[in-house]
Amino acid sequence: MRDFFKLKENNTNISTEIIAGLTTFFTMAYVILVNPSILSLNPGMSWHGVFMATVLASIFGTLVMALYANVPFALAPGMGSNAFFTFTLCKQIGFSWHEALVIVFICGLLIIFLTVTKLRKVFVQAIPNFLKNSITGGIGIFIAYIGLKNASFLMFMSNAGKYTVFENGNVISDSSVVPFLTIFDNSHALLGLIGLILVIVLFVKKIKGAIFIGIMMTVIIGIAMGVVNISNLKFFDFKSIVSIKDVALVMFSNSSVSLFSDFNKTIFTLIAVFSLFLSEIFGAIGTFIGAGEISNIFSIDVENNRKSNEVLNSKFEKALFSDGIASAASGLFGTSSVTTYVESIAGISVGGRTGLTGFVVAIMFLLCLPFANFFSIIPSEATAPALIVVGVLMMSSIVKINWSDYEQAFPAFLTIVIIPFSFNISYGIAAGFMFYCIIKLVRGKIKEVHPIVLVVSLLFLFNFVITAFRGINGFK
Repeated sequence: MRDFFKLKENNTNISTEIIAGLTTFFTMAYVILVNPSILSLNPGMSWHGVFMATVLASIFGTLVMALYANVPFALAPGMGSNAFFTFTLCKQIGFSWHEALVIVFICGLLIIFLTVTKLRKVFVQAIPNFLKNSITGGIGIFIAYIGLKNASFLMFMSNAGKYTVFENGNVISDSSVVPFLTIFDNSHALLGLIGLILVIVLFVKKIKGAIFIGIMMTVIIGIAMGVVNISNLKFFDFKSIVSIKDVALVMFSNSSVSLFSDFNKTIFTLIAVFSLFLSEIFGAIGTFIGAGEISNIFSIDVENNRKSNEVLNSKFEKALFSDGIASAASGLFGTSSVTTYVESIAGISVGGRTGLTGFVVAIMFLLCLPFANFFSIIPSEATAPALIVVGVLMMSSIVKINWSDYEQAFPAFLTIVIIPFSFNISYGIAAGFMFYCIIKLVRGKIKEVHPIVLVVSLLFLFNFVITAFRGINGFK
């Protein structure tokens, strides 16, 4: 095991990797419950079937990343992707969930093609250093914001007369929504606060495995407070295992071949593939950049493109390829796109440096098959502090941005704030790219922009225009 994962070469050990894997798993374990709850809103899509698909796809993707790329990233169906799958592809555009799975599969194949032909890595080389640093900072705020929400620290107020209610019960409000800090008079918010204090104290005391220990201590306190209910805990539930047949490989059914049956539907299909592709390809790259910034996992100065071919033919390129393979396999398993989880940075922050971290995550997902109810008792308030602490660690990257240079400051700032406020990594990247190009254009320096950045900016713009024109986001 030491030799296979090259632990010594990566300055790590088995115990550290195990702790990192457990930390990552418990930070992202919510996906096994949240993903089925979103996808099962599609009529005929079995909750138990999606649960199984979620677990198996996560195991597959994480193992590919661990065993092939030997990097400490975990993969699972993305939260943005499952929302896009259900609310945009199925409920707003009108694709069946069988057809949506085909779109997921096609998108994955496209990502694989770009990775194999070495076009995807060019995107990384083309991104200016300050934008990479802003992506890292934006992701840091993003995951900290998720942590604040999961810890029950935030509440939201909206103008009652300015919202849209969909048939599935979801509500879209306008910009009158205002977040505010909760009143700490309920046990959930108090547990989140206790957990945050525990994790921060353990972290600043430099206790090894502070984040994981803090999570476990918070769970125990949650049981005592009555937040974690173990009275009806069931250890074995094999129903979901059989249910995989309800969603796996259904994309090959006759109903899925109608995607290209006429011109109009073909256009919508291509737009859907392109939109999902942009989100997936830049979401993973953003996560890799952010993780590399705090850990030097890829062991080379990617930002300066020094020995770039050497990097991209080793860990970095393998990581991108693994992400593409997992994305394509999602449609086969019967779930929305699997992607590299930004929560992986929680495990990386406690010392995870090799694929052994991901291997541990995969084992934990495997244990979820018969023990799903057992793992589901861990509340979000217990894992939320880990995300907040990791957000703090990632903010150091923004000091590398030259804020006195407005050519950097405006695109960097927009990247940093739009990632968390739009709840979408790729949208923040899009904002940074487009405003970087606009500023260079008006200053007569457009030739300084890498052609890849320029083309991608135009594609982002085209995507936003078409999306607005077609109204596929549901905003009228």
